[in-house]
Amino acid sequence: MVTDQLILAHDIGTSGNKATLFNQHGQKIASEISHYQTFYLKNNWVEQDANDWWNAVCKTSKSLIKKAKISPKKIVCVTFSGQMMGVVAVDKNVNALRNAIIWADMRAEKEVEKVLHKYSLEELYHLTGNRISPSYSAAKISWIKTNEKNIYSQTFKFLQAKDFLVAKLTGTFATDYSDASGTNLLNIHTKDWSNKLISAFQIDEEKLPSIFQSTAIAGTVHRAAAEETGLHEGTSVVLGGADAACAALGAGVLQDGDVFNYIGTSSWITVASNQPLLDKKMRTFNFIHLDEGMYIPTGTMQSAGSAFEWVKEQFYKEILLEKNKVNIYERMNNEASLSPIGANGLMFLPYLLGERSPWWNQNARGGFVGLSIKHNRNDFVRATLEGISLNLKIILDTFRENGKNINDLWLFGGGANSRFWCQMLADIFKASVRVPYEVDETTSMGAAIAGGVGVGLLSDFVAAKDWCKEKYIYKTKRENGEKYEFLLKKFTETYEALEPIYDKWN
Repeated sequence: MVTDQLILAHDIGTSGNKATLFNQHGQKIASEISHYQTFYLKNNWVEQDANDWWNAVCKTSKSLIKKAKISPKKIVCVTFSGQMMGVVAVDKNVNALRNAIIWADMRAEKEVEKVLHKYSLEELYHLTGNRISPSYSAAKISWIKTNEKNIYSQTFKFLQAKDFLVAKLTGTFATDYSDASGTNLLNIHTKDWSNKLISAFQIDEEKLPSIFQSTAIAGTVHRAAAEETGLHEGTSVVLGGADAACAALGAGVLQDGDVFNYIGTSSWITVASNQPLLDKKMRTFNFIHLDEGMYIPTGTMQSAGSAFEWVKEQFYKEILLEKNKVNIYERMNNEASLSPIGANGLMFLPYLLGERSPWWNQNARGGFVGLSIKHNRNDFVRATLEGISLNLKIILDTFRENGKNINDLWLFGGGANSRFWCQMLADIFKASVRVPYEVDETTSMGAAIAGGVGVGLLSDFVAAKDWCKEKYIYKTKRENGEKYEFLLKKFTETYEALEPIYDKWN
């Protein structure tokens, strides 16, 4: 029998919605996942049906209530973590007028070019804390205005994923500071919509939602939404935040200098900061924390776990087909450990999908360099792990160059399940790596904490320090760190040598 007051957190990701019930002590009561489709229409056009998100929220809410065997009245609030940098065009009745254009969509290059004819990339980076890019919301809204005039004129508000769902539950149109900071429309310093950028992208400001704290109660579940979701009518709905910011809070990254690394399909490193970190080379970018008084400078690489998966599919096909199932990841890590540091001279550049941080080169490509007839599968696996880790090291060092003294960090995501990789990261990063008990719940936990604070169930964000509990810690092995330092120089020189060739290929 569940006697605690519960928080329902919905994490609206790219592949599906993960709904999780937490009690006020940070214990996970139950979770459910509902997947939905992504539409790849043309080259770099990527969309999803926002109604699929809503259906997933309805399905998982009902399922969780049944699974946990609770009355809906036990849920004191519903809150959200959501994919960032998208566009959902809605009318006054919260009807989606077209498919959502999601973060991965890059169709709006012309709209960005027009803005960069007026202002320099550096000027706008210092204004927004981010590079101006077609991956952000502003360019996508501008594209709709140029190419779908009828849709634009009918649009009441342009929303983010979580904001659409909040509006479906409550009828309130709002966003929070963390999601607003991922639009290319927010002045990162004043935390207001920027008139300069709104004018540059030729967007009508009244079509943008008002900005509130992530802990703000947007409203309560109205009757129609209660019937569809199985939630109790009148349940408080707390805004929550962008997935990157929720992950930071869920990782207990609260105080200036706190750091976490997430390794999933992609990977990113985020540091908490009292102010934006504006890198001279613009290698990293800045979002606003769920605690809107803080910032979360971040560096993201495109292909991390996906590169490891690629190696699995290419080099382990016969094992994957075996009837006697083995833990393929354990097998891969064991084989990688048989290869020495440096993988017998084999180096992997992990740019299978181009790259964001640190190079910001969409033409970059992956490759194994130094290949000879002596290399075997063990070397390929180790080189892959080393290549991903070395790229992350450059991102981490960017924060160090900008004044952050980093001696330890938290590690989350699927990569945290590999003890071999964790030790490699500790050696390469020259920092202790801490792994929690829950490696896949950071975004959901962050949203839940925001919800708990919003309704007074938790006193403040510091609760995240108690929710995130350490299971393992990996210390740097000095002798290994020195070997990797030499390898890092070689890795950087290899990328720089190949960079002119990437441009010729595209």
